[in-house]
Amino acid sequence: MSEGLAARRVQTVKDHMALECVQDWDAVIATFAHPRHELYGTGAVFDGEDAVRGYFTGSRVPFPDQGNEIISIAASDDDTVHVEFWLTGTHRGPLRVQGRRIEATGRSFRVRMAATFEFAPGSAKIICERPYFDQSAILAALGIR
Repeated sequence: MSEGLAARRVQTVKDHMALECVQDWDAVIATFAHPRHELYGTGAVFDGEDAVRGYFTGSRVPFPDQGNEIISIAASDDDTVHVEFWLTGTHRGPLRVQGRRIEATGRSFRVRMAATFEFAPGSAKIICERPYFDQSAILAALGIR
């Protein structure tokens, strides 16, 4: 892969993650060639624009200020950008976990995560976002058992 393409892909991911923080869902969707979001921690898959938009807006109900702080980012030769980051947020709305509804605690969390962003060959548009996380780490940070 050329250095130029690698740099464009890294910038796409940086832009995508920053746009998630300000909840500009139209611009987030525009970073995809085809929106697809796979949550490695739960196994949930959101495929297509409506499903991905639904995931993003739904995930902000319990954590309206959800954000991320990139720790490291790198493009690999296999059409993937790897990111390590801090996920942050404050529990301000109802959270659904394994059939339970947990009312807002007002507590904040900051947990370390990683994600991969896959790209079609030769493209700087995302075809799959795949965050890797441990949901129990977020719950523990919020004091929820």
